[in-house]
Amino acid sequence: MAKSKLVEANKKIEEAVLGGYKKIEEGVVGGYKKIENGVVGGFNEMTDKFVDNYLTKDGESVEDAKKRLSVEQKTREEKIKNEIEERK
Repeated sequence: MAKSKLVEANKKIEEAVLGGYKKIEEGVVGGYKKIENGVVGGFNEMTDKFVDNYLTKDGESVEDAKKRLSVEQKTREEKIKNEIEERK
């Protein structure tokens, strides 16, 4: 009987500790995700405005400009890589 009371008490303590831990974990992770989403969202807005103001061609959307720039960057990287290989 004494063991069963001890087991019950330990079980209650375990549930309370686990519940408290879960609440803290959810709060920390939730707060981190809010901060991360805010930072990433702000960065994306800033890059979109920069691309729109300085890098788009006439009638080109921001998304199209980003795709074009990505292709151009890959082409430059491949060209440089090939030049380095030729020098070896």
